[in-house]
Amino acid sequence: MSVTIYHNPRCSKSRATLAIIEEKGIKPKIVEYLVNPPSAAELKRVLKMLGLRPVEILRGKEAQEAGIDPAQFDDDRLIQKMVEMPIVIERPIVVSGAKARLGRPPERILEIL
Repeated sequence: MSVTIYHNPRCSKSRATLAIIEEKGIKPKIVEYLVNPPSAAELKRVLKMLGLRPVEILRGKEAQEAGIDPAQFDDDRLIQKMVEMPIVIERPIVVSGAKARLGRPPERILEIL
């Protein structure tokens, strides 16, 4: 089973989620998305697996600080803003096969492991 975590090592929820994955004996592909942001196509694919719209994985405080008002953007433009400023993407996101979960709370990822 291939598992990928979109990870921010400075985030306690992201670190806890990674620990859960590793405790299961899984060595995930770790994508530090602040260093290597996902492309728009990749983000769309992950959103589809999550069953969420872009606004649902938008970090409110960070978006506000970046001047992003989600009410002013359609989904495609919001995704583009997320690619340009990945700090506004909620984390962690775990992808396992064709399924994905937002690790908030971290234990939620157990549904797909």
